[in-house]
Amino acid sequence: MAEPSRARPKPTPETQHFWDGTRVGELRLQRCDACAHVYFPPRPFCPRCACRYVTVFKASGRATLYSYVINHRPAAPGFTAPYAIAVVELAEGPRMMSNILDCPQTPEALELDMTLELAFEPLDDAITLPQFRPAKG
Repeated sequence: MAEPSRARPKPTPETQHFWDGTRVGELRLQRCDACAHVYFPPRPFCPRCACRYVTVFKASGRATLYSYVINHRPAAPGFTAPYAIAVVELAEGPRMMSNILDCPQTPEALELDMTLELAFEPLDDAITLPQFRPAKG
């Protein structure tokens, strides 16, 4: 019997640009044309002022670790415990949930405010997940 796989996101018309970006190695965010608010997750209007004129742009890929919890319970399909469920703060301002790769999943290694860089984890030909790892250097 095949090993259960990680849950696969389902793109919608409002999020397709985001998933198209991750597939080619870009994290795409949106900026309101009226108030310049940068936001995530993707949606067709600004969550601050409700303007429907928004621009999609490529994020820098830099972030810091804002918060996390380490899951030690039997893992969900596609995960091996222990693993961190993290909230990262992107250099552009928004926060997003992610996982931290290439780092021990311990409180000693996962320091708040540590500098992170973007990494991508392909699930299949259509979906690539944005992940983060400690920045080099």
